[in-house]
Amino acid sequence: MKIKICLFTLILYVLSESVAGALPKKPVDVPFQKNYVPTWSSDHIKYFNGGSNVQLVLDKYSGTGFQSRDSYLFGHFSMRIKMVGGDSAGVVTAFYLSSQNSEHDEIDFEFLGNRTGQPYILQTNVFTGGKGDREQRIYLWFDPTKHFHTYSILWNMHQIVFFVDDVPIRVFKNSKDLGVKFPFNQPMKIYSSLWNADDWATRGGLEKTDWSKAPFIASYTSFHVDGCDASSPQSAQVCSTRGRKWWDQKAFQDLDGLQYRKLQWVRNRFTIYNYCVDRSRFPSVPPECGRDKDI
Repeated sequence: MKIKICLFTLILYVLSESVAGALPKKPVDVPFQKNYVPTWSSDHIKYFNGGSNVQLVLDKYSGTGFQSRDSYLFGHFSMRIKMVGGDSAGVVTAFYLSSQNSEHDEIDFEFLGNRTGQPYILQTNVFTGGKGDREQRIYLWFDPTKHFHTYSILWNMHQIVFFVDDVPIRVFKNSKDLGVKFPFNQPMKIYSSLWNADDWATRGGLEKTDWSKAPFIASYTSFHVDGCDASSPQSAQVCSTRGRKWWDQKAFQDLDGLQYRKLQWVRNRFTIYNYCVDRSRFPSVPPECGRDKDI
């Protein structure tokens, strides 16, 4: 009997290990100063609770921003953010990955402020080889100024997925076989910023920033990075080797059925702009759009 119990325990252990191998690690949050440094106007960043909470401040003199110390090639990246409240017209809060060169790759969350009582707009975009123009815009199904919410990016060789509170809101598939470049060989740093963009951000620039409402404050916590450190050419080469990390495994090469249903829910109820169906800008459907199931 003892042998049978031990054998049964061993089988359970093996099965649990095989399943766990397909799952991401539990997010481990670290203080802001360990992973990030200010990029400009460091005096407009405020720190609380030993750096576990941060506020970015925008006033009529300056906005501010920060970036990761290291560069990454693939992984999972997230932050919990509470957006600027009240009258935030003209104000943009951004969270993105970027390689920051002439033919750069970039994966963007941009939160566009609005007049009091009107909904925030979340704009996403993907740049590959320096080419962007892939904007999608949604309304969120909650008020992002009242509480913290989690905004995440999953990036691997197969797809880029944007998540809001674990709900996929956008997928950008690897379509290199269709002639579309995909971010796979340029390490990217993590960036966030709070800045004035009243020349375009709210109603195409019609609504200007009301500086009497300043300072504008965006709050951050739970800085999570689970990416492949590619800060050197040698480490970048290791990162480009498939199968080493959880995000390379089959479970993360596509959304599952439930995730696709959630994505469709977002598209049906909250999408207000999708470049894939904008025939005035793109008379021919961009080739990646069909694969993304965006049309």
